[in-house]
Amino acid sequence: MSGPTRRPARRRLAVLALITSLGTGLLAACQSPTNQAPGGGGPVVRIGYSAWPGWFPWAITEAKGLFGKAGVNAQMQWFDGYLDSINALNAGQLDCNSQTLNDTISSVAGGADLQVVLQNDYSTGNDQIIVAEGIQSVRDLKGKKVAAEEGTVDHYLLLKVLKDNGMTAADIQFVPLETGAAAAAFAAGQVDAAAVYAPFTTQAIKRPGSRVLTSSREHPGAISDLLVCRREFVEKNPEAIQQVVNAWFATLRMMKDDPATTLPILVQRSGVSEAEFKVYDAGTTIQTLAENRANFKPGTTMTSLPFAAEQISAFLVEVGLAKSKPDLSNLLNSSFVDNAK
Repeated sequence: MSGPTRRPARRRLAVLALITSLGTGLLAACQSPTNQAPGGGGPVVRIGYSAWPGWFPWAITEAKGLFGKAGVNAQMQWFDGYLDSINALNAGQLDCNSQTLNDTISSVAGGADLQVVLQNDYSTGNDQIIVAEGIQSVRDLKGKKVAAEEGTVDHYLLLKVLKDNGMTAADIQFVPLETGAAAAAFAAGQVDAAAVYAPFTTQAIKRPGSRVLTSSREHPGAISDLLVCRREFVEKNPEAIQQVVNAWFATLRMMKDDPATTLPILVQRSGVSEAEFKVYDAGTTIQTLAENRANFKPGTTMTSLPFAAEQISAFLVEVGLAKSKPDLSNLLNSSFVDNAK
């Protein structure tokens, strides 16, 4: 692996305990930050992001000065640990963060007041369930040792796949391991299957005879990656949020029109070689402006954010990853993509 070495981010679901432990008083204190630009020229929008191909374009936005061109003062903050970025948003240390729909609903269930203002992408292959030789179907997982990091997006994918095939977690021997450890345990033959995401998929698949049983490619929209902001900040600073969203779509246009100068920025931010980056990038489907506008509308598939949010919310309660179904009435704010330039 070439480039700078980075500790891979963990895209988690289980954030409820942390949110609850913060307490109402701490959240109230943290959610009143002083983040005005010098001279009173509007707010500084503090945006977090971490290691996921669909979020790497933010590095281009920053490097190419596209925030300034859109008229907003925004500061990107990189997090080696994805969970740390979620915690920072929930504690008011960020105004917006790059995170999954699953995790956002978990946060709302725990008391956070958040809004989705943009869909960056959804996973189309980078989240995988990798199995040992001889396992031909999901039903073949019955009684087998299956490793995943409990509470992560890939744990969610595993539970979803089991449910889709008439099974539950009780039908397997679940082995809770950190994602890297799960991949290593599978590669060493200690478990029969592992639910992991890129780049850990590369390590797991090295086991002789192993293969990808299923992935997020077969579940389009199930793992959706978003720009999520504190609702209080959105309501107070709608113009700034609009300018951030405009800057994102300007970034996508630049990536299309000028790959020679934008691809190296993506590769550098990813910390892997160009060849490795292209493999991971292929497992992520960036959503265009037209797709954003369509996806914020009600629908009957998981590519519809309102439909997906209801399905994920009910599922998290059903499998015990959330105590109760949260109020999602204020979660999705389509106005910014509807008005984007």
